Amino acid sequence: MHQTVNVVTLQHVYWIGGGSGAGKSTIARRIAHSLGLRLYATDDVMTDHAARSSPIEAPLLHDFMAMDMDDRWLNRSPEVMLTTFHWYRGEAFPLITEDLGALPPHPPLLAEGFRLLPHLVEPLLPAPHHAVWLLPTPAFRRAAFTSRGSTWQIAGRTSNPAKALENLLTRDRLFTDQLRTEARRLNLRVIEVDPALRENDLLALVTDALGLDRVAPSPH
Repeated sequence: MHQTVNVVTLQHVYWIGGGSGAGKSTIARRIAHSLGLRLYATDDVMTDHAARSSPIEAPLLHDFMAMDMDDRWLNRSPEVMLTTFHWYRGEAFPLITEDLGALPPHPPLLAEGFRLLPHLVEPLLPAPHHAVWLLPTPAFRRAAFTSRGSTWQIAGRTSNPAKALENLLTRDRLFTDQLRTEARRLNLRVIEVDPALRENDLLALVTDALGLDRVAPSPH
């Protein structure tokens, strides 16, 4: 049984969602460090959440875990990869809110990651400015993966790395488009991230969007 959380339980949480390669983790780390916020990175708990979930609670996740790399990234279209990817469907999101609800309310929490889908986060917001989604252009995403050295990290483990990479990038673009549509439908803040946007400028935009420029730094 998952712990029940609501907007009151999580009113001290700020959320940074968005597409892969948008700079969420880097910006969140910098904000958390400068303001003394507690950082919760959803990528860091994916393995734990997979272990804590059941096939009944997360059927797409367990189907994915049973696939080999070619079945995951080559033998399905990007559209199917998008609609069947467990994290994109919100599977195990209750474990994210359960984790956040178990943490102390001070200092405030900054949660980040692509798993933070607008329609799941919106009911938990005490105010719209508590969340923002970063939406990378395809050029920015490709450059980000190249700079990290992670371009072939997944695709390189398939029998056709070039095709797998094309599928991955297409799926990620489709996911970013989906986030844009969903966030705008819910009147939530989005920031378009392109190669012309420098890291410090993105930092300022995110800090302003979340209203954190008015939050005094906590003692470290």
